[in-house]
Amino acid sequence: MTDPRFAIVAATFYRDLADRLIAGAQAVLAESGAPAADVFEVPGAFELPMAASMLAETGRYDGVVCVGAVIRGETDHYDYVCGEAARGIQDVQLRTGVPAAFGVLTVDTMEQAIARAGGDKRDSGRHAAEAVLSLVAIARALRD
Repeated sequence: MTDPRFAIVAATFYRDLADRLIAGAQAVLAESGAPAADVFEVPGAFELPMAASMLAETGRYDGVVCVGAVIRGETDHYDYVCGEAARGIQDVQLRTGVPAAFGVLTVDTMEQAIARAGGDKRDSGRHAAEAVLSLVAIARALRD
């Protein structure tokens, strides 16, 4: 059986946060022994589902880690973007069978975002990659 291949797709509207989330996801994947993930960038969280769909449909990837941030205080359309990004990413994995994790920070302030991007509370990039690894392990166990 070949090593699983992963993609990370990052919304870069908040570049510093995206870089931190990507690094967290890459660290988990490297710790698992997986080959380096291919990283793709999109402008914002709203574009994550489409990118994840395109990546999943190639058949090249066993899992897609989606990361980014939406901060309530800086956008009037926070609820729409968060809801549609989450729904879209969930739809990708259910439709394609390729795990796609929602590692998008949905917070009120930049301080909250920093704390959840490898700061003092948690690392959502790491957690999203862990979720994808778990789902890939289940899929492989069922195929074997």
